[in-house]
Amino acid sequence: MKITGSQVVIECLVEQGVDTIFGYPGGAILNIYDELYKNSDRIRHILTAHEQGAAHAADGYARATGKTGVVFATSGPGATNLVTGIATAYMDSSPMVAITCNVPSSLLGKDSFQEIDITGVTMPITKHNFMVRRVEDLAFTIREAFLIAKSGRPGPVLIDIPKEVTAALVDFEPLAAGDDGMAKAAAGNGNLRRVFSVAEPTDEEIAAAAELINSAERPVIYAGGGVVISGAEKELLEFAEKADIPVSESLMARSAFPSKHPLCTWMVGMHGTKASNMAITESDLVLALGARFSDRVTSDASKFAQNSRVFQIDIDPAEINKNIPTCGSLVGDIGQILKRLIPLVDSKKHGGWVKQVQEWMKEVPSCYAKDPKDSINPKFICEYINKVAGDDAFITTEVGQHQMWTAQFYPFSKPRTFVTSGGLGTMGFGTGAAIGIQCALPKARVVHIAGDGSFRMNCNELATIQHYNLPIVIVVMNNGALGNVRMWQRLFYGKRFSQTTLDFGPDWVKLAEAYGIQGFRARNAKEFASVFDKAFASGKAAVIDARVDIDEMVLPMVPGGKPIYNQIMELSSEMMD
Repeated sequence: MKITGSQVVIECLVEQGVDTIFGYPGGAILNIYDELYKNSDRIRHILTAHEQGAAHAADGYARATGKTGVVFATSGPGATNLVTGIATAYMDSSPMVAITCNVPSSLLGKDSFQEIDITGVTMPITKHNFMVRRVEDLAFTIREAFLIAKSGRPGPVLIDIPKEVTAALVDFEPLAAGDDGMAKAAAGNGNLRRVFSVAEPTDEEIAAAAELINSAERPVIYAGGGVVISGAEKELLEFAEKADIPVSESLMARSAFPSKHPLCTWMVGMHGTKASNMAITESDLVLALGARFSDRVTSDASKFAQNSRVFQIDIDPAEINKNIPTCGSLVGDIGQILKRLIPLVDSKKHGGWVKQVQEWMKEVPSCYAKDPKDSINPKFICEYINKVAGDDAFITTEVGQHQMWTAQFYPFSKPRTFVTSGGLGTMGFGTGAAIGIQCALPKARVVHIAGDGSFRMNCNELATIQHYNLPIVIVVMNNGALGNVRMWQRLFYGKRFSQTTLDFGPDWVKLAEAYGIQGFRARNAKEFASVFDKAFASGKAAVIDARVDIDEMVLPMVPGGKPIYNQIMELSSEMMD
């Protein structure tokens, strides 16, 4: 059966179970969009306001569902507008396939209109990328791309297709009914160019790890985003409860373990709890599960868990001993490894140790207790959203103080319900991600917590939210500043607030209304409770301008380069004046 390259793209996406594509059309990709029009009953396309929003939406779709997100863009600036979204997915190990089209092959390398070497641009931020020069290679490449994106440690893959390839005819052999497209990625030529197999530790290695765990008197678990990616939340809970081990979490793992569980110490690192940071410091064994020891966690790496043994479990062998030296490791899928470890670990109680960790949990900065009359406490905002939205709601954020407050105060209890940009720290991520989640799970409720600085970067996606009638509630923690940077300027730069005060528009309520979305303003806790109740109950999109004091701080805080036990818990009057 002869079909065009554009038809091959659509047929292969259907094979892979793709039901939604996010994107933005342009000249080079028109053949594919024309074919997409003819197949709108098979694949839904979400037109965003900007390609970056489309990339973040595909990422959010992937993080909420575990499936591979798909994004389309045209050549030149369309493709380069995906770069930040691709890099965000790469840093946080989110599976994504980006399909771009380029100028015809005869025009490549000639500085043609809207030509860009997008495979060269994205080489450092993709698991792999392809330029498909022959239509005969197209089906195989798409199938392989999905295999690469999901296998092992997930991540983004880019496929660039010159325009003439999308129009060329080729004999196409569809996968037989019931065939697994991932398993059949080699269909066509029978040889995978890359094999991404997952290692399986030996029984002896598992037994040795269990013996190490059983011998520890002050163990602590450092859970990373790999626990969520692996879907290993149940195994982590069973493991921690049986061995009676406190669980600290990276930012990416904040939904990996029930926040209200007595063994949960919440976030670790620069803005982590005292319990998490001190548990790591005073432990005799740190079990790192799917965590990469980011500098925001370790700070001064030479003093991180310096009196403890560190044992690392990760699917990516490149992460072992990369940032922190270990006494041992297991390479493989975290969920499968924990299933094998659980029968071998002792059922025991670390009574004194757990009691000490729980005492540390009681030590919180007193500044969060204030109840201002002309602004809203961020802790109240997070806790009230959870009270109304419930544990099933998905929470997205941008990047900044509001992100840290959400991680510090929101009591996540279910996996994948917290979606945020960790490794790259991408301001502008959250609105697109919220769109992706709501499109993937239309019956779910999505609340997007943003900062006024970050929201400026992607508020154009309000058009997408309104057009597709997505009931996303956006809470803008509006402190009139680039709060995180201002906080550093206050503490470490002599209060020289260079270019961080946002004392100019827009009016978020009026902007929302301009897009046909209901807007609310709240200046204190009582007003916030009232307008959030109304917005959430409406079942429609809403923007809430929630006023937060410009000098509200994110505490605890570890100054850059200091050991994680060196936390600022309180601010002196000099710091606040």
